[in-house]
Amino acid sequence: MTKPKVKNNQLLLKRLRELLQSGRYPNESRLPPERELAIELGISRAALRKALSVLEAENQIWRHVGRGTFVGPRTTGKPGVRFMAAEITNPAEIMEVRLVFEPKVAAIAALRSTPSDIEQINNMLIKSETATDPHSFEVWDGALHQAIAASTGNSLLISFFDAINNLREDRLWGRLKEASFSRSRHQFYCRQHHKLVDAIMDRDANAAERMMRMHLESVQKNLLGSA
Repeated sequence: MTKPKVKNNQLLLKRLRELLQSGRYPNESRLPPERELAIELGISRAALRKALSVLEAENQIWRHVGRGTFVGPRTTGKPGVRFMAAEITNPAEIMEVRLVFEPKVAAIAALRSTPSDIEQINNMLIKSETATDPHSFEVWDGALHQAIAASTGNSLLISFFDAINNLREDRLWGRLKEASFSRSRHQFYCRQHHKLVDAIMDRDANAAERMMRMHLESVQKNLLGSA
């Protein structure tokens, strides 16, 4: 029996999530090549790539150039850092920690990122630019910052980053982001992101550190000012 073609983007995402949860592809296993998966789902490869990008931003899969797409969060080969629950911290504390931590992450990324890392960072940059609502921008913004952290190649640093980044899933953080979101701020953040990524591509560690700090200071001011 021929499977019905998937036309709606949300339906496609639902089908892919069900596929991941079915046990057919356990954690850390590799998904079939895009061509085969697209045929199975009855969709174009372009539509499949778009859906996979959403799942990657949600940390449900990760992709390695030349190797394929893998189920689950990107592994670092080291045990993850156990961290406090969101209930015992708050957005103000999270932003303080990000301001201490992420500028140095950007500086290291400028020195260590590979061409493959840069490609991934640029992909997340484009996705964040095309976001049209607070939730989608938050997803792709987080994915962009995660891609910058991943490009350092430092497994302990990446684990710390992921622990901090996961706190952004708290409901209070989401409400503050939604309240502070506007088209003008979205455009402003994207301009800052561009300058940050340019500095990383130019291997300018000082500029990358400075731009990350300026960006996070802007986020801090807008986020907490809307509380």
